[in-house]
Amino acid sequence: MTHVEDELTSQPECWARAASQAPRFVRVLPAPGERVAIVGCGTSYFMARAAAALREGAGQGETDAFAASEFPHGRGYDRVVALTRSGTTTEVLDLLGRLKGATPTTAITADPDTPVKAAADALAVLDFADERSVVQTRFATTALTLLRAHLGLHSDTAVTDARTALAEPLPEGVVECGQFTFLGRGWTVGLADEAGLKMREAALAWAEAYPAMEYRHGPVSISTQGTATWMLGDAPDGLAEQVRGTGALWIAGALDPLAELVRVHRLAVAVAAARGLDPDTPRHLTRSVILEP
Repeated sequence: MTHVEDELTSQPECWARAASQAPRFVRVLPAPGERVAIVGCGTSYFMARAAAALREGAGQGETDAFAASEFPHGRGYDRVVALTRSGTTTEVLDLLGRLKGATPTTAITADPDTPVKAAADALAVLDFADERSVVQTRFATTALTLLRAHLGLHSDTAVTDARTALAEPLPEGVVECGQFTFLGRGWTVGLADEAGLKMREAALAWAEAYPAMEYRHGPVSISTQGTATWMLGDAPDGLAEQVRGTGALWIAGALDPLAELVRVHRLAVAVAAARGLDPDTPRHLTRSVILEP
């Protein structure tokens, strides 16, 4: 079993543990009414987008999400939350350093014994969700689960659905597809982007992601026999029929959207295996991006 496989199968237990620990971090996570930015890089950025949409949609306050390198320093926030598995990513540390003393910051991390400990004002540590793999799975989804629980939006159904996602066979024919499109709505747009990233990282697959309604505005043209379109969350009316009409494989998101992402994690590993690739050693990638000064 690869590190990725081992880590992705532990997600239900990690989510349950993060949800139970959410009250411990209430003082360092955003309070209702605060104007908040959530930042990250790569997978963490996509989780930030999902969390920001959830928080604002729940009426908890204006919430933006940015890649750490693209943070708009002219804007004012009551708190900035940084998602960083390693605690060593250059862009995140640079941003936290610039905000020091001006804007309260919280880092959600798997490793507190890294430079992020000094860079952030407060930490929420999920060390039980740390990973050996380059490709993120359980830390990212566990961090999002912590934020969902903090917002009162986590339920045991997500954990149950994650176990279902690990146990049930993948949709027939999907591993053999040559192109994959992932769709989301609202907070699941970030999950769709993350699904596409996992397929590219682990399996070198041609994978794209879009808001579900935007898919009709051009991207649907690539859907045909031998491609797959996977919906994370509820699909717009008529979209399934339109995709099937192209000849593409349509996969409905029947589970909690975060659990659907677990199914995609399994797909990425399966496609990598079918192509003779090792998902633990993705091409040109390292566990953390650390840039020379």
